[in-house]
Amino acid sequence: MIREPAVAGAFYPAGAARLASTVDRLLSAGGATTPAPALGLLAPHAGYVYSGAVAGVTYARAALPGRVIVLGPNHTGLGFARAALSPAAAWRTPLGEVPRDETVCQALAGAPGVDLDAAAHAREHSLEVQLPFLQRTRPELQLAGLCLAHLSYPECERLAGAVAAAAGHAGALLIASSDMSHYLPAEEARAADQRALEPLLKLDADGLYRRVHEEKISMCGVVPAVIMLLAARELGARSAELVRYAHSGEVNGEDEQVVGYAGVLVR
Repeated sequence: MIREPAVAGAFYPAGAARLASTVDRLLSAGGATTPAPALGLLAPHAGYVYSGAVAGVTYARAALPGRVIVLGPNHTGLGFARAALSPAAAWRTPLGEVPRDETVCQALAGAPGVDLDAAAHAREHSLEVQLPFLQRTRPELQLAGLCLAHLSYPECERLAGAVAAAAGHAGALLIASSDMSHYLPAEEARAADQRALEPLLKLDADGLYRRVHEEKISMCGVVPAVIMLLAARELGARSAELVRYAHSGEVNGEDEQVVGYAGVLVR
């Protein structure tokens, strides 16, 4: 089974040549840089016209290994699994196919609460939009994809242990897909996002989870971000760096209702 693209032509170009050119431009938007190894990465998942520059400069700073575990939120509500592991043999984009990492997926399949669930992934964009960046940076990449419903913090801790074990054994990079606050005036969004980023940049997963919930910050991928942080810390993470922050109003000039985007590297 191949997971076919769901948002090609909407979130990113549907033609291979145009998509490759777009992604290459976004990867180079931060200028010349030397990629360095990372344990975790946070990247946004909106349409490339809005969040692609943030994602591009973030991916450009990471030396990608041959394996990744991508964690994304379930926006559609489809599927039955609260932690849905894609059973697809490969993910297809206009740039080609990214094969399933059988070793990592087998390790994750035995984790608490994880089930194989194709429906959760069928229309979900949060994992898909990361793939062209990965394909242009590391064409021989293998992927394990988890689509996550909302989980309690103890559930995040249990799943993070399994994610860390699978990533550590395989040398896989952990990628959390998340946008920041949604549909606030630009200055309110920036302030709310700074509040969420503060514990994230301190590798404080519990603080991030509590702050987003207590202050009702509309960070859609808080669960993937928390699991990424917990797993990265278990793997020895010592620091996190905000690569870039932006919001949609910087593109369309509409500052009354913006969506925030952050790119973060965990090392």
